[in-house]
Amino acid sequence: MSDLETRLVGIVRADSGLMHVLTTVRGLDLPDWRIFSGAVYQSAWNALTGRPPGYGRKDFDLGYFDPDTSWDAEDIVIKRVAAAFDEPFASTVEVRNQARVPLWFPAHFGEPYDPIACTDEALGRFVAPAFAVGVRLEPDDTISIAAPLGLEDMFDLVLRPNPDRAVAKDWARVTERALARWPELTIVQPETD
Repeated sequence: MSDLETRLVGIVRADSGLMHVLTTVRGLDLPDWRIFSGAVYQSAWNALTGRPPGYGRKDFDLGYFDPDTSWDAEDIVIKRVAAAFDEPFASTVEVRNQARVPLWFPAHFGEPYDPIACTDEALGRFVAPAFAVGVRLEPDDTISIAAPLGLEDMFDLVLRPNPDRAVAKDWARVTERALARWPELTIVQPETD
């Protein structure tokens, strides 16, 4: 495990809300699941900037991978996850089958989204490397980390566009919202042609 991974595991373990979600979801035995995006990078940014755990977090993104891409199958999982939590977690754990994302992403975001083979592959499509981090509490209580674009940007408080995809259409809004909560961030603007 790298130094940054070790640091991230310590940050995750110190965030009681995040650990509650990880422990509860582990007990549901969902296929190929991860908690990712804001629940992870915001926890790290709070620890790095001296803010309390949970500051700025509006939800916990839970991705899993099921080849059954029907809405009914996903809805069953959404309801099952919600039933496993009391409030405020029941309404803040956002569940998405990553195999279904290609079905709705183009209409919702106006960008193509080719099919993927697993949850970790979705991370490589996130709008910024700092956002492309997922964690899972394993059966042996270790925390596994998936970060296809590395952990450096998250720990360096840098927000830059993902170099492996087109710049998100709402990049300006994404960075503005992040800076409003964590003014310590450095924003790397996309190159213009």
